Amino acid sequence: MGKFIVLLGPPGAGKGTQAERIAEELSIPHVSSGDLFRENLGNETELGKKAKGFMDSGKLVPDEITISMVAERLSRTDCKDGALLDGFPRTPFQAQELDAILKKNGNVICCVPYIMVSDQDLLERLTGRWTCKAAGHIYHQTFNPPKDSGICDIDGSALYQRDDDKKETIEKRLAVFHEQTAPLIEYYREKDLLVEVDGTQPIEKVTEAILKSVQSKK
Repeated sequence: MGKFIVLLGPPGAGKGTQAERIAEELSIPHVSSGDLFRENLGNETELGKKAKGFMDSGKLVPDEITISMVAERLSRTDCKDGALLDGFPRTPFQAQELDAILKKNGNVICCVPYIMVSDQDLLERLTGRWTCKAAGHIYHQTFNPPKDSGICDIDGSALYQRDDDKKETIEKRLAVFHEQTAPLIEYYREKDLLVEVDGTQPIEKVTEAILKSVQSKK
């Protein structure tokens, strides 16, 4: 039986970083829904073309297309021993569909680590980012401030804050996350698969805690 893991966490919790580290440690592929979309759109697959039709008209891509992309990806040979899913599922319905996909090959989700970081900490992390206008060098007002406020150390150009990094935008993203993901968290908690991990620890400690949680759910 393969080791299939769903990694959950709010925007800015370091989920992408942890997904890469955990997948490497366990020698399983990191299956990101964002990468899957890019791959299918780039290769102009049938599913990619269908998704593009909805995206071009400003509509949400239907669940069935996303689920089909995930099913196809998990059917590849590199997933025979497991995979780490990131960005999918997003709803209990998608989670049920994922269970059905895995069941066909005698597999199940073994663990769902949830990287927990408070909204206040996430706002500090995400709204503190500033970008230089000339070459896109990134600074953070708390963790990596420029020597002179508002000026890039490297090329002297002005720093600005992207719309994505503004407080109102981040608050909206967090509200959407909580609204959409709360039922999913309950879904996995009821199945006794959810493991809450403190995401305010150093990166290495978070990785360690996730790996321990995976071992404990064997």
